[in-house]
Amino acid sequence: MALPGRTGLAPEHAFSPHDAVLRTAAPHLARRRFLTLTAAAAALAFSTNLPARGAFAAPRLQPARITEDPFTLGVASGDPLPESVVIWTRLAPAPFEADGGLGQQRVEVDWEVALDEYFVLTVRSGTATAYPEYGHSVHVDVQGLEPGTPYYYRFRTGTWISPAGRTRTAPPAGEATSSLRLATVACQAYHDGYYTVHRHLAQEDVDVVFHLGDYLYEYAVNSAGGARNYTDRVLPAVFNRETITLADYRLRYALYKNDPDLRAAHAAHPFVVVWDDHETENNYAGAVDENGSAPEQFLVRRAAAYRAYWENQPLRAAQRPSGPDALLYRRLHWGTLAQFDILDTRQYRSDQAYGDAPHAPGPESDDPARTLTGDAQESWLLDGWAASGALWNVMPQQVCFSQRKLDLTANAKMSMDAWDGYRASRNRLVAGAKAAGVDNWLVLTGDVHVAYAFDIREDFDDPDSATLGTELTCTSVASGRDGAQRPSNWDTYMQANPHMKFYDGRRGYVRLELNRQNARADFRTVPVVTSPGASVSTVASFVSEAGAPGLQPA
Repeated sequence: MALPGRTGLAPEHAFSPHDAVLRTAAPHLARRRFLTLTAAAAALAFSTNLPARGAFAAPRLQPARITEDPFTLGVASGDPLPESVVIWTRLAPAPFEADGGLGQQRVEVDWEVALDEYFVLTVRSGTATAYPEYGHSVHVDVQGLEPGTPYYYRFRTGTWISPAGRTRTAPPAGEATSSLRLATVACQAYHDGYYTVHRHLAQEDVDVVFHLGDYLYEYAVNSAGGARNYTDRVLPAVFNRETITLADYRLRYALYKNDPDLRAAHAAHPFVVVWDDHETENNYAGAVDENGSAPEQFLVRRAAAYRAYWENQPLRAAQRPSGPDALLYRRLHWGTLAQFDILDTRQYRSDQAYGDAPHAPGPESDDPARTLTGDAQESWLLDGWAASGALWNVMPQQVCFSQRKLDLTANAKMSMDAWDGYRASRNRLVAGAKAAGVDNWLVLTGDVHVAYAFDIREDFDDPDSATLGTELTCTSVASGRDGAQRPSNWDTYMQANPHMKFYDGRRGYVRLELNRQNARADFRTVPVVTSPGASVSTVASFVSEAGAPGLQPA
């Protein structure tokens, strides 16, 4: 979702060696007009295998020579499976320098996983290498763990020990798990406010957190941190420009992850992450950016953004990009209680209809050939529903799935960036859910910086049509600044969309508990984010009964 105040690009950028590779590739691709986008993508696949070894390997830095804390960006874990979980860190003793303060040297990092927070009962340990080619990030897919078990983990290099993180594995496959508690968050523009939401999220008793996109924003952050209005620090000028290069994106992640509240949330819970648009560029669609750049030029930027995203998130090697392409959609299970089909609605979508302006649906937006997911992802999702044995089929994704009329006219405008701009694509999923007999369908959404609760109707224009599922939109962590309980369009939206059961414009998150009887959603909000320290409260709660789709006040 777009934010106001988009800034122009500064003429100077800090480039890494990989940026140089991409810059030289772009004009070459532009000259070779016969190249398809697929061929261009292949040509842009730069250094995504393991870094070189032997004579071409980066020199090894002795950990004892690291004199400043290298764990300034904290630790994280993610994508829990019954017998494994990913643990992550990124070494950066100088986080606001382009190389993190470690130059082009590789560093060995020890890791350990234990059953207790004191690391007396260590169950797994090993050594990983932080390569400069991957921004000195470390991703360890820890295997051989017990299902349904909480664990603690940490890293060590030289004399430095990271903070400890807490994670957990998923229940055994096929187990009739009785309950699951999760939270959803999205949209954390650093320059719009403090991460008070993450501070409270760190204290929640949840099994897993789903981050639904806009983890990063490409917009400039001034020396005072924007709306944070710092008086105790001055941010370097390197952040006061839009992210374009690999070095830019890496530095921006360093800024975000340097925030103590975000670090606390990651250390407290395993995260399942997926991107939206701002991790790359506002409202891009596939290979099309919002500025009308040549696709082969934009793919250079997308390659840098995707690479930095993987480097800075607890993701497995299967999600590591190849140039401007990455397989981010994936499926997780929580016993037979829940199947999670995590979607990527940016990388494969058709360009937005009608110039991406609010518009009533018409021939352009309703073209059956248009897609939000791409054919392969759509088939994967429908096949997964058909094979699902889970009680709850949960679809974490990015943009509003349910119809959302923006005015009260007979031919109301809708968002062309959301599923309303891709109604044929949405209709195929609705038909697929019905055909698969998906009775308990939950859609988890981010993007719009407000909290919504929707009944998903078979026909959104017919209030008497069947309710097929529930959509919960989690508002934002900081994007949009403080917001308001009832935005100026509240009455219009609630009247225009009778399937909309709740609308709140403040910052916060959704806490969701699934059990064998029902799903309970609590909308948690904070009153302000432009100053730190606000309290959190539950402003609305809803229940959806298993086998009886639809929201009821709790």
